[in-house]
Amino acid sequence: MSPRSSPPLRSRVFTALPPWLAHALRAQRGPVPWSAVTRGALAAGPLLLVAVLAGRTSLGVVAAIAAMLAGINDRPGSRRASVRRLGAPALAGAGGLLVGTYAGDHVGAVALTAVLTGLGLLAGGLSAIGPASSGAGTQLLVAAAVGAGMPVPEPGWSLALAFLAGAGWLLALRLVLPTPGAGPGDFRFDGERDAVARVYDAVAELLDAAGTEHATARRAALTAALDQAQDALAGPRLRRYASSAAERRLHAQYAAALPLAEAATALAWAGEPVSERTLAGPRRLAAAIRANTHTGPLPAPSRSAPALRALDDALLHAADAFDQGGGGDLHTRRRGARDLLRAAFGAGGREYGLRVGLSFGTSAAIAQALHHSHWYGQHTHWYWLPATAVFLVKPDLGPLVSRVLCRAAGTVLGALLFAGFAAVLPRPEGLVALVALCGALIPVSTRHFAAQTAVATVLVLSLVMVGGEPQASVSRIAETLLACAIVLIVGHLPMPGESGGQVRARLATATGAAHAYLTHVLDGSDDRAARWTLRREAYRTLAEARTAIALAAHELPALARHTEGTDEVAALLERLVDTTTACAVHLDDTGRLTSRHRERLTELLDELATRRERAGLPPTTPRLPIAV
Repeated sequence: MSPRSSPPLRSRVFTALPPWLAHALRAQRGPVPWSAVTRGALAAGPLLLVAVLAGRTSLGVVAAIAAMLAGINDRPGSRRASVRRLGAPALAGAGGLLVGTYAGDHVGAVALTAVLTGLGLLAGGLSAIGPASSGAGTQLLVAAAVGAGMPVPEPGWSLALAFLAGAGWLLALRLVLPTPGAGPGDFRFDGERDAVARVYDAVAELLDAAGTEHATARRAALTAALDQAQDALAGPRLRRYASSAAERRLHAQYAAALPLAEAATALAWAGEPVSERTLAGPRRLAAAIRANTHTGPLPAPSRSAPALRALDDALLHAADAFDQGGGGDLHTRRRGARDLLRAAFGAGGREYGLRVGLSFGTSAAIAQALHHSHWYGQHTHWYWLPATAVFLVKPDLGPLVSRVLCRAAGTVLGALLFAGFAAVLPRPEGLVALVALCGALIPVSTRHFAAQTAVATVLVLSLVMVGGEPQASVSRIAETLLACAIVLIVGHLPMPGESGGQVRARLATATGAAHAYLTHVLDGSDDRAARWTLRREAYRTLAEARTAIALAAHELPALARHTEGTDEVAALLERLVDTTTACAVHLDDTGRLTSRHRERLTELLDELATRRERAGLPPTTPRLPIAV
């Protein structure tokens, strides 16, 4: 291999490292989110300043903590989606603060530990439902620990209102401030418009990769783009349906991308390269969405094969949808109460809840024991230990060892930085300015857990000192290291039921969705809307399973061994769904499957059954008839 074609040095170094260490060193990349940085600078610092000037410093500290937590959840996306992403955790945090404050004031140490442990069990199970629920579970527990362990003169209800005000202020900034670079008339739909345009870009990229080794990765990128667009458009609304012509047109543009994505997947499955002319159509559609204009004439691809004919038909349909803009179904499957309860209290939710509850309860008990034995000296804030354990035990923040290493390193760095700042900054104005600076850095620091921890440590220590506590960097480092030890021990304890429950639950859901999609296609149904909904569900659940499997694979061998072989099962399921999509396109064109389609389905189903058995997974549903 020539030097030019050899892998980059950074890639070779990460490959040589153990997976659990490589993950701890890996950071996300991308442009600086200036809009989120601006919101962060205008959130915690100004809130604290107003409270200090008004003589209500305690309420300002709570509001600033809420703004910081909301800033961690302030990720790129649409304004509509941000309501759920920021609002649901804020409501849960206010409830946790209320419970923690009243429990800390009225019950003893043993009863308080039991209450916090119960909250941990509940929050852990709820966190298994999805990202918004996970954020809500985190803020519920952190706020409960703060409420129980931070003595303030105000009653619990006023602290809860301050928490809501802090998070609500950042949410209001997200809804009101324009996004830099947004075009005229794009204030409402800047996030949605860009998300839908990215889908058409991803279709073009997949078509460009057809017949190459990059096709699988491009298809995964298309799935991610569709998931993001679906989430951006399906956020909470006052009315059931889109209420404006611009919004209905955007929905129609998203819906028109689904048959295009289906045809592109079928072409990639066939493995035959396509012409540049074929790529031009999706790219022009993406440009039309971003410019909020009509598409104009679109180049028609060759109609020499079923998938190419499907692509041409989809382009014609898209051009009509862009011009008419009559609205469109987002093809989302609503999760009922039974599905949510199954996710929260099923095998994955139970395992998750037990680990969270045990870690949170143990850390709260030890923190109170140290507090009542006066190990803290004059420091009465004992919430740091259980609050740290909450972040450490959350698997959606990375593998366990990676979280522990990053949290320890970030806390040490943040505490040392704060000690230096505290020695030279005037009080309280210098500390308020430091809080504002840290609030601005939060959106950038979320790219790496250690950086996020360092910024959050400086911010929280500043808040504590503004609230009247002396400098406590050394004790915070000791408490963080103790929390790391607790979570490492609890994280490796055997739990009732099968280990790797979260991965197995995600994979079972993905398997059911893939089989439902395959059954619908082979039944010969003409309901394409239902087919696209099932296809979206199959790919989305597979992406979620892939994420859970990747995180589990980066654990220490003692934990990673429980999910060995699941990545091969997920890869087979993806190939099965791709093949099902190719079958659907071919059936639309000819009404019958070719021998290649039937043989491929048979091979995949046989291999899937074998791989599931090797991975210790339950057998799949009976083999489906494929003599179509």
